[in-house]
Amino acid sequence: MDQPDPIYRTELTVPADVIDENGHVNNVAFVQWMQDVATAHFDALGGREPMRAAGATWVARSHWVEYLGPAFAGDKLVILTWIATAKRVRSLRRYQFRRAEDDKLLVRGETDWVLITTATGRPCQIPDAMRQAFTLVPPEQEP
Repeated sequence: MDQPDPIYRTELTVPADVIDENGHVNNVAFVQWMQDVATAHFDALGGREPMRAAGATWVARSHWVEYLGPAFAGDKLVILTWIATAKRVRSLRRYQFRRAEDDKLLVRGETDWVLITTATGRPCQIPDAMRQAFTLVPPEQEP
């Protein structure tokens, strides 16, 4: 069975309702989009069913975001995400937001995700069935 590209790509057009008083995308929108694209990639990898079978869910331990340039209403953004590490109970995911028109990197970030047991809220080991779906992207292969 062919593995999907380990670097997940999607596009979105910036809606007017995420523009802040400074006239560009509010920082909170980027964090929401990070979560949304992480979920879409996880689903594309087939991770949701093994996660449910394990009685587990992912929670964010931390987010890091670096804003390199603004995005505006109507801009088409290319969003990239990939899994950098998958340890016993944690996974580090990275992101890039690029303006489609000129491929300019506007935002980069990462989220440290922790897998927890839904019944207890305690960290749990990433099941093998879920781990096997992950293709890690080493730093030298990152976009």
